[in-house]
Amino acid sequence: MSAGKTLRPTVFVRMADAGDLYLTWRWAGESAPGGVGLVPEDQVEAALSRLAAALPAPGRAGGLESSLTTGELSSFEAENALAQYLSATFLPYNLAVSLHELYVGGVRPHIRIQPSPRTAQLPWELIAPDAEVRLVEIGDVSVLAPPGIVHAPARVTRSWAETRSGPVVAVLDPRVPGFRADSALGSVLGRMDSAAPLAELVAAHAAADRLSPAVDDPVDAFRRTDLDRSWLSRALHAGAARLLYVGHVTAAAPESGRSESATLHLSCTAASPGCAPAYRDHRPLSARDLLLGTHALAANHNGSGAGGRPEPRTGPDIWPIPSRVALVACESGGDLRFAEPLGLVAAMLTGGAELVTAGRWPLPTDLAFHRFAGTPDTAHPFQEAVCAIDAAHESEDPVAALNDWQRTHLAAWRDTGAIEHSPLIWAAFATVDAR
Repeated sequence: MSAGKTLRPTVFVRMADAGDLYLTWRWAGESAPGGVGLVPEDQVEAALSRLAAALPAPGRAGGLESSLTTGELSSFEAENALAQYLSATFLPYNLAVSLHELYVGGVRPHIRIQPSPRTAQLPWELIAPDAEVRLVEIGDVSVLAPPGIVHAPARVTRSWAETRSGPVVAVLDPRVPGFRADSALGSVLGRMDSAAPLAELVAAHAAADRLSPAVDDPVDAFRRTDLDRSWLSRALHAGAARLLYVGHVTAAAPESGRSESATLHLSCTAASPGCAPAYRDHRPLSARDLLLGTHALAANHNGSGAGGRPEPRTGPDIWPIPSRVALVACESGGDLRFAEPLGLVAAMLTGGAELVTAGRWPLPTDLAFHRFAGTPDTAHPFQEAVCAIDAAHESEDPVAALNDWQRTHLAAWRDTGAIEHSPLIWAAFATVDAR
């Protein structure tokens, strides 16, 4: 770590649910006073209910359209009022004072947040200690990886410094067997052409001979049918700097208590061995698979037969996860909503990742922006988000780089109020940092 990074003020904010919400904060090196805060349960529930009402809810009638047209995140004035309300509820006064002193002094600290399960969807970057300033303008914001994952004895991380020149393993809108392009597990990117932002990104990686799978035409990287769990295992074993996934995630419901049931939808058929139940002709890859590998299949009827069965392998042995992972999918970071986060983010960290960028809530696609919010066909907020995350993961400081992109959209949102700059997209992403 450079001297500049060592001297940068860093505050660790941790939350715990116990009816009321308890918050503690501590500054690295005791550079400023720490403290303890408490938010009464009724205030927590009221604030989170108001936030939830503003978020996309594709499973509810009109739940996606309303978030883009009438919800509090669809207009700057309403969103700013919501952001101030969230800040007044969740940002302790004494911590806000310390942050403000650094802000007026021209210092941007690193704010590292460990949310409680109830507050996992809270977009800290968005909250407004004042009508004219947001937390992401005061500091760089990231999420602390769960300590039980970071310090697990079997975890072996892959260093970005040592692997950064490796391939980018890109799983881009894979075809899910048994599902049409316009169905629930259909295309998230729509019809791709060579002039689209993501096609240009693919072309750049291919030109540098860093793209896996290798393609001659950038459009061939999308909607592939061969990107299943076996292919992913081979691609990762061949060596990778990063994993970029854009597609569908099915998050486990928090009330289920089974965060390991979250699934990633690849091109796997129902014949693929795994823990998750099959959907039509498709079996998704679950966090349980990624964590336990074939050990999880020992008593599962989806496993291979007893005779001559190979020795079980762990998930990280089958899928060695690279240093940096982007999971651009609805609620891909949903395991943080569980008391025991053992979902896809945890699986990526356990498998070797140093940091993971994932979605807090359901993500409106570019088609949703065009159809419901009336954005021009030239606007690609979803694709732009993927490109921004990809660029951030190539940078020396991915947290700061992604926050820079968020600050750019915040400025445009403040200046224009255009829906394509709404926090519905740019505030949806959090980087879970285990470094």
